[in-house]
Amino acid sequence: MGEMSAKARFPIARRLLRLAKAWRLRHQNRFNFWIHVIGIPIAMSSLVLWLILPWEWSIAAFLLGYLLQYVGHRIEGNDVGELIPIKRWLGWPVVAIAPQYSLPQPPELR
Repeated sequence: MGEMSAKARFPIARRLLRLAKAWRLRHQNRFNFWIHVIGIPIAMSSLVLWLILPWEWSIAAFLLGYLLQYVGHRIEGNDVGELIPIKRWLGWPVVAIAPQYSLPQPPELR
């Protein structure tokens, strides 16, 4: 068997790295980054809470975790990631990366 090309090796790891870099671009504000570090586990814990506690606790954890993330995005100045595809589908304006962190676009792309 011949050597595999660099592109053929570790496709899942490369994809995860690409997703992590894109996520980091959307969370450059320090407050937004750290509030996500807190909010994501709270929201995800709602799945476990749903199995072991009354459903109200699961809903509360999900909403709290999501609220923290929403607040972080409002402070950073960009849209919540899960809403971007919906806004694009509806033809609404999208702010994927906050303007203060966006790279200037060449005139032909504006």
